[in-house]
Amino acid sequence: MNLFSTLVLRELNLKNRIVVSPMQQYSAKNGIPGNWHLVHLGSRAVGGAGLIITECTAVAPDGLATLNDVGIWNDEQEKSWANIVDFVHEQGAKIGIQLWHSGGKGSLRHPNLGMKPLSAEEGGWTVKSSSATEMNGVVPQPLTIEEIENLQEQFVKAAQRAVRAGFDTIELHAGHGYLFHQFYSALINKRQDKYGGSLENRIRFLIETVEKVRLVIPEGMPLLVRISTVDYVDTPEGWSLQDSVSLSKVLKEKGVDLITASGGGFTNVSKDKVYPGYQVQFATALKAQTGIATGAVGMITDAAQANEVIESGHADLVIVAREHLRDPYFAIHAAKTLKLEISIPWQYKRAF
Repeated sequence: MNLFSTLVLRELNLKNRIVVSPMQQYSAKNGIPGNWHLVHLGSRAVGGAGLIITECTAVAPDGLATLNDVGIWNDEQEKSWANIVDFVHEQGAKIGIQLWHSGGKGSLRHPNLGMKPLSAEEGGWTVKSSSATEMNGVVPQPLTIEEIENLQEQFVKAAQRAVRAGFDTIELHAGHGYLFHQFYSALINKRQDKYGGSLENRIRFLIETVEKVRLVIPEGMPLLVRISTVDYVDTPEGWSLQDSVSLSKVLKEKGVDLITASGGGFTNVSKDKVYPGYQVQFATALKAQTGIATGAVGMITDAAQANEVIESGHADLVIVAREHLRDPYFAIHAAKTLKLEISIPWQYKRAF
């Protein structure tokens, strides 16, 4: 088994273990992915990756982080995504959509303008979270039970749109300090009802959403979840690896097929904890302790490093982010470096 071995998840057959990680582009208008997204995602498919995952895609307007994020809550967005999906498929790659709600980390300016909270005059909105715990200098409003149920229905409708648009898999983004993470981490969640307190209660929002999404997507479609495996906060409230093991066991029981094991989201990670492959250990631990398939992330930048993750059994997929920005043809170059076979588009063969 190596980086270019196939992987089967339910009825999804990936030609290799290289995944283009979701990376925000902040280039949409009205939540609609445009030409930038077609070229950005399409070029990585041309470059040989087995699976492309879209950037965080909001399930509702108030789920955006900025007004330039993509969404999938209306027909025009769905149609535009279908066009991108078709092109990726033409290149022999598979594509997944990452469904998401920013929660209390929403209503921000474009990063070129500093990602500070938007004013009402700029189109800002009232952000809501599990609790009234400050994030990004703003105290969100706590969600009511009815609002939580409405949010779950928005995830269901977005999943149904994703299926119609032709996506091969769906990933729920439950990490990086966004809404699901704001529920399961006690750093943020101070609720006293059935969605707060114990770990079982804090993971309830995510688990219920997984159950509802799983019911409306095809049996043969894999369901993925990205989590923050640790909060990088050494306090009793900080989410820990063992908490993630407990969560992963439940996710597996509920029909989740693979977990991407990331980390952080509420604090800056100290530089001494960041090094090449620094989060691979989390994918390895979750796989070993739960038996669920995992995706590894965290400064994976070269072919030998990525191949070792797979050959050693540390994870089932290697999810590469910034190196894919630097090199859209990372997979082709990796195959050449490792002296392994890969299909190259006929239009580009003379370059390789």
